[in-house]
Amino acid sequence: MGAVLSSFWGGGAADASASESASEASGVRVFHSSERWLLHFNEFKQSNQLMVIDFAASWCGPCKFMEPAVKSMASTYTDVDFVKIDVDELHDVAQEFKVQAMPTFLLLKQGKEVERVIGAKKDELEKKIQKHRAV
Repeated sequence: MGAVLSSFWGGGAADASASESASEASGVRVFHSSERWLLHFNEFKQSNQLMVIDFAASWCGPCKFMEPAVKSMASTYTDVDFVKIDVDELHDVAQEFKVQAMPTFLLLKQGKEVERVIGAKKDELEKKIQKHRAV
């Protein structure tokens, strides 16, 4: 039964705790399973908190360029929920949000898209975060 639950939750307890502590340290939550993502997303929809989803890929140069900037924003804007989704790992999630280029940043409130930034545009992303976090 543990194997069934582990596969449902996206890995064993060691994998989950290692991933969670790494993502907590940077302020960016990283999801490796659609099931975990859906649980988080459905909880989030009840909140008025801003969520920023970074759709990226490990092979994407501009995504790697943006990573330190996103981590810095996550440290600065602690009232914003920063999430990273690897489009190759969770392609179903990327398709659901109609992501066609990387990096793509979606800003959501109550589960609905309020802004979208396509490309490595850190200044534009930060301005949109500032605009929507206070509203």
